[in-house]
Amino acid sequence: MSLTVRLKNIGILKQAEFSLGDLTLICGENNTGKTYATYALYGFLKSWRKLINIPIDRRQPRSLLTDGALKIDLAQYVRKVNQMLAEACEDYVERLDQIFAAPEGMFQSSEFHLHTSENDIRDKEINQRIEPPQRGNFEYSKHKGSEVLTVTIGIEKEERKIDSHFARMVVESIITDVIFSDSLPKPFISSAERTGVAIFRRELDFARNRLVEEMGRAGQKIDPLELLFKVHQTYPSPVEDNVDFARGFEDIAKSKSFIAKEYPEVLDDFADIIGGKYTITQNDQLYYSPKGTKLKLTMDQSSSAVRSLLDIGFYLRHVAEKGDLLMVDEPELSLHPENQRRIARLFARLANIGVKVFVTTHSDYIIKELNTLIMLNHDKPHLKRIAEENGYRDSELIHADQVKVYVAEKALLPLEEGQKRRRRGHTLVKAKVHSEFGIGVSSFDNTIDDMNRIQDDIVWGEE
Repeated sequence: MSLTVRLKNIGILKQAEFSLGDLTLICGENNTGKTYATYALYGFLKSWRKLINIPIDRRQPRSLLTDGALKIDLAQYVRKVNQMLAEACEDYVERLDQIFAAPEGMFQSSEFHLHTSENDIRDKEINQRIEPPQRGNFEYSKHKGSEVLTVTIGIEKEERKIDSHFARMVVESIITDVIFSDSLPKPFISSAERTGVAIFRRELDFARNRLVEEMGRAGQKIDPLELLFKVHQTYPSPVEDNVDFARGFEDIAKSKSFIAKEYPEVLDDFADIIGGKYTITQNDQLYYSPKGTKLKLTMDQSSSAVRSLLDIGFYLRHVAEKGDLLMVDEPELSLHPENQRRIARLFARLANIGVKVFVTTHSDYIIKELNTLIMLNHDKPHLKRIAEENGYRDSELIHADQVKVYVAEKALLPLEEGQKRRRRGHTLVKAKVHSEFGIGVSSFDNTIDDMNRIQDDIVWGEE
């Protein structure tokens, strides 16, 4: 299932288009639009269920309430997938101010378009159950090869505390999920601000609690909403989501991801990268324990690398689900070059077990390590020998066609209607990913070539 995004006039990006692979990378210099592309995609993937409008017959919810069962022909919705997405994208553009915590009107000339390949709904076998609080339960199912979805209410008619409006919402939600969930992955983002969030997560809670206390003391002397707005600070949606995730570590730690259940060796690899493990105590205290010691370090006592990977560690162990999209802004933050190589191998491993990965990076080490994983992925004796000698595992190797790479830079843009000449602007240029030679990113190569030339001049320039 392919997913293509087109952007126009979003931040510094004048025009851009990119598709998601199992592993997607956006490289480029600072202030070239990488984060704008990342946040714009993340915001839509977080909110699409609220944006997509499913047109259903008003009689259907009534029929579900009366008969306890409803059959829905999904073909009518499959034909309109990209039309419904287009309408959702139009609504989404109006929310970009909130996504980026920007002044109202900053994105009034922006465009966001998302296109997905046709979803053959007949290939899906579905058996799901949802249980709204105090509303009984709903089951929905579909046989493989069929386009008919059956929805049933698992509670007797006389006991149903459900009105037509609520039944309609349930039916719309079910259809939306069935039609779009395979092509619109659930995102998790690790923003570049994550290191600060790791240190100050408790202080952020304290600040919220102090506000509540102050509102309580104020009594009738102050409007609580007025006080709230005075101290409220807005941040881009991905950063706020990072903060909310960090606040909930204690509850999050009670769950196990599919990786913890099925691929515990991936968590062992992650533990090697951070050199230890994160633990939550019975008193809900968060610590980092270095390998081979009995130390328990708080986040402000731990290294910046440990803090930088904290939310990713909790995501991998407690939250990750197959089909997710893990989005990491600058994974190389605070990491030694060797650990940058290891994080690249971890990303490839995740892509191979069903978690899509989306990365923005300045790291030549990450790119070159991914090149190695691509180039080693061939059935040749000498490559197998090299992989074994250097500790590479088959589970880390990745195919070139799994990887999409884009360079954020200033380049010629496509002609628009009414234009006579192509203009230059910030965009995303697709890089070649070759099965034998890996990824070609000229901006990294040019910088390294310049450094080598200068050093050659220093050493040999006197002759």
